[in-house]
Amino acid sequence: MTRRFAPYLLSAALVLAAPVLPGHAQGVEKDAPPPPAVLVADSLRVDGRDRLVASGNVEVMYDDVRMKAARVEYDRKTEKLLIEGPITLTQGDSTIILAGSGELDSKLENGILRGARMIMDRQVQLAANQIDRVGGRYTQLYKVAATSCQVCNSDQPPVWQIRAERTIHDQQERQLYFENAQLRLMDVPVMWLPRMRLPDPTLARATGFLIPSLKQSSELGLGIKIPYFIKMGDDKDLTLTPYASAETSTLEWRYRQAFRTGRIEFEGAMSKDTLQPGDWRGYVFGSGLFNLADDYKLSFGVEAVTDRAYLLDYDYSDKDRLKSEVALTRTKRDDYRRLALVSFQTLRESEDNSTIPTIIGDAVYERRFFPAHMGGELRMNFATHAHYRYSDIATDGPDSDIWGDGRDVSRAEAAAMWLRGWTFGPGIRAQFTAGASVDAYTIRQDASVAVDNEILVTPQTALTLRWPWVKLSPGGAVHVVEPVLMMGWVGGDGLNIPNDESTRVEFDEGNLLALSHFPAPDRRERGATAALGVNWSRTAANGWNTMLTLGQVYREDDTSDFSVTSGLSGMTSDVLVAAQFRTAKGLGLTARTLLGGNMEVHKAEARASWLTPNSGFGLSYVWLGADPDEDRSDTVSEWSLDGYHRLSRHWSGTANWRYDVADRRATEASLGLRYMNECIELNLSLSRRFTSSTIVEPSTNFGFTVGLRGFSAQSEDRSYARTCRN
Repeated sequence: MTRRFAPYLLSAALVLAAPVLPGHAQGVEKDAPPPPAVLVADSLRVDGRDRLVASGNVEVMYDDVRMKAARVEYDRKTEKLLIEGPITLTQGDSTIILAGSGELDSKLENGILRGARMIMDRQVQLAANQIDRVGGRYTQLYKVAATSCQVCNSDQPPVWQIRAERTIHDQQERQLYFENAQLRLMDVPVMWLPRMRLPDPTLARATGFLIPSLKQSSELGLGIKIPYFIKMGDDKDLTLTPYASAETSTLEWRYRQAFRTGRIEFEGAMSKDTLQPGDWRGYVFGSGLFNLADDYKLSFGVEAVTDRAYLLDYDYSDKDRLKSEVALTRTKRDDYRRLALVSFQTLRESEDNSTIPTIIGDAVYERRFFPAHMGGELRMNFATHAHYRYSDIATDGPDSDIWGDGRDVSRAEAAAMWLRGWTFGPGIRAQFTAGASVDAYTIRQDASVAVDNEILVTPQTALTLRWPWVKLSPGGAVHVVEPVLMMGWVGGDGLNIPNDESTRVEFDEGNLLALSHFPAPDRRERGATAALGVNWSRTAANGWNTMLTLGQVYREDDTSDFSVTSGLSGMTSDVLVAAQFRTAKGLGLTARTLLGGNMEVHKAEARASWLTPNSGFGLSYVWLGADPDEDRSDTVSEWSLDGYHRLSRHWSGTANWRYDVADRRATEASLGLRYMNECIELNLSLSRRFTSSTIVEPSTNFGFTVGLRGFSAQSEDRSYARTCRN
């Protein structure tokens, strides 16, 4: 039955809440009325004027605190609450206390629970002979055994546990302090510490050591990394990771800070090693993003390194060009603005930082209008671009076969384009575009250019026709066949300027119908042009999807600025073939190729992937024909494999592999193995880089980490946790 006794039950419920959440009680204003408490029991009686006795399935509920016990007795004279177990105290979903018996007072500060066990955030359990509540903030545990492992049999010890004479839990700071602590593995003592502090599982960030790791490298030897996390406030933190081996002394670091309107993050390292004796080596990567007024966004990225080999020597990154950028952008439905400053640092052996475009500036403004008197859409575009080389050489230097000399280029572009679409006849969709662009170029430090300044007006127009056909098969599959035709014309003459921005051209289904396939306006296709293609798709009821695209481009005039392997050289382009295939079971295939006149393949790529709840695999192949115009003297033919598979409930593995078919050798390979349950995580990794150059040597890296799970606010994956058998 349920009954309410204001002076007795309210005091009892408040006292019962003390061991679980004193901070909540302290946060209530003194003059605010306390919330009502509810007591439920099979039997409830009042002995005299001062004693309340509840027995049989006793349950007390106060706020989000709930206690279950066999018997509760409250004495108003002594202000003590005597509890007979088994006792279960719960506070939300974070803390559970199990005890045999207990005695508490009504001041929310002091109390004793005997034969108790505290379970925190369903991860860590602390078993103790006795638990004391002190001062409404601290919980003291005596003769403690703490672990996050599943304990099913008292005769079988957990994988790891911490034994301590006394443990103090500070509920306000959410910290656990162990005195005379002993770390045991399978009940075997392996480490003793007079004092030890760990965050409780509900604390997301706390200053202290993180999981150390061992790393074996053929270049740097056997080393150890010991990260230390420093909480500098609720909005920022710093992680310092000393890395020491016989060949290097390195300090890795990471700094993060959040702001009201954005965030920044930097990471880097500084090293003294035997690979380059006497030199300080290091790198820094950083990024940031801020939301400004009027929907503007400010972003930046920083990438810098002291030498070309550092990132590969320490396995930090495989980038061969570093990019630093600061940009201001705004994107709206009919308005786009971007202002950016970019700097590049090359790590390639064949490139010199002084002769590549190192500093680049860009400004773009685009606007859409919808004029009612003429219909359709009017697009206006204004853009400026400049790139600068450090070299002052005005003629071809020793590396002119790669980048040329110290040429600097500036350009400005203004363009207007009108678009209008119609649907007529048996579902034919037509779109007409007409417009013009004005390009102005300034060339500096290039003796091969006769005129330093060039201006050209380029008119252009195009008509695109699409005619989709739809068929529904008896099995429920939907077929869509769409022939497409684009007929266009581009006027004007080519500018007498060097090709600095359009040296690499990609021909795919995304730009099949474009009037110009060059990535930048320093090159344009002139004269009449046409593109013919067909798209076919099949969508089945069982989730199988198939797509196929065929296309080809025809021109009135030959354009000599396209390389042979681009697929666009000559008056007739290669045939573009692109296909995709997807199933409901996670299998996917994607392929694209360019076929020449004699069915010669100039470029080809394919990728197969398979995703399941426990696995993920990807296999890719790339083939690029030799092309001196793209600085590719030899054919590129390469396979790559990446995958993940959960081998069992606790074991999972990863693999990555790259194989150079042209050189008939592997370039990279790596394997990873992980064991994880509810209380321990073991990671093993092995990687090998087979390639070599004048700046790096082939290397092998082996990594090993062991982590004790439970003392962190991590997203808990219960699928790895062990369970007890009945």
